[in-house]
Amino acid sequence: MEWQSDILGPGFESCTFEAAGGDGVRRRATLVRFTPPDASDIRIAGSRRAVLFLHGWSDYFFNIELARFWDAQGFEFFALDMHNHGRSLQPGTHGGYVADLGNYDAEIGTAAGMIAESGGAGPVQLALMGHSTGGLVAALWASRNPGAVSQLVLNSPWLEMHGSALVRRAAWTMVEPIARLRPEAVLRLPERGFYWRSISSSAEGEWTLDAAYRPPLAFPVRAAWLSAILAGQARVARGLGIGVPVLVLLSAASENGMVWNEAMRRTDAVLDVNTIAARAMSLGRSVTVERIDGALHDVFLSRADVRADAYGRLAKWIRGYAS
Repeated sequence: MEWQSDILGPGFESCTFEAAGGDGVRRRATLVRFTPPDASDIRIAGSRRAVLFLHGWSDYFFNIELARFWDAQGFEFFALDMHNHGRSLQPGTHGGYVADLGNYDAEIGTAAGMIAESGGAGPVQLALMGHSTGGLVAALWASRNPGAVSQLVLNSPWLEMHGSALVRRAAWTMVEPIARLRPEAVLRLPERGFYWRSISSSAEGEWTLDAAYRPPLAFPVRAAWLSAILAGQARVARGLGIGVPVLVLLSAASENGMVWNEAMRRTDAVLDVNTIAARAMSLGRSVTVERIDGALHDVFLSRADVRADAYGRLAKWIRGYAS
């Protein structure tokens, strides 16, 4: 495996690899690492601390500020562009597609192994961080791999459908037959680019996004993908029993209308945050929920003062649970 200069420029390197899942299929993923020349010297004697970030659906890692934050806390920072996303996209494949969230397990496990081998001597304490769908994937992986991570940080994780579990069950009855017979069928759902509008510098946001990696209207929703999400959420609802401390960061409010309004500049325009906050209690025994006033769906893409609030809360939590 060879590290190369990354698209984010100086201080970032990436390594593309393949990992075989339980079904025997080899899938391509890309691990990104932050290697600044002035990397933080905050370390625990005799061990290393690292964090692995998992992006959301129709997304990829691009938040340089987030990497610098974790470095300042004394963590080596890594991010994984999972298969069919971002740097791992290949011609002829369906962007964002996965038929079983467990198909990500092999590449996450391989990335964790690469992180352990990439540093100096001593064990690594690995924190796992996930955003939106990546938050759901991270929670499920942590549950299936007890002892693999020391902390779990979830940024607006997609733990439940809008409204309640009843909505999820109703969606399952409609989607599951299609997913079984025509897994790659595209579901004709309303297209809403409001969240992209609030973050992209090509619209009204401040973040430079690659449209091939993070399209304005997201990738097409396919039947097996939605079925996989619903199955993962059902697993969360039954309780994951995660044994390590969990932090869930959410906006204080949602705005999920079908037309744009100015409130979408300071709310989560993707998820029902109240439902997510309630479902978070199913994750494990030690769960902290932080509600951030003015936050967007990705809390760390909100306006600067809101991000500062979120980073401050995250830093406080790290001091309490990762020292």
